[in-house]
Amino acid sequence: MENDIITMREVAEYLKLNEKTAYRLTSEGKIPAFKVGGSWRFKKVHIDSWIKEQSNIPDKQDK
Repeated sequence: MENDIITMREVAEYLKLNEKTAYRLTSEGKIPAFKVGGSWRFKKVHIDSWIKEQSNIPDKQDK
């Protein structure tokens, strides 16, 4: 689902990163995230948008 909220472990798996690397990038504000009770959470739709921005590869819809 687009509005799924995922955990640090899930975002690390999704991005194929070590969990420590994902935590560092999140803490530095390089990955879109928010905190809930001291734990980082991510909206999957924001992560997908971030990936698209980072890759600079046009979407099929952009053509």
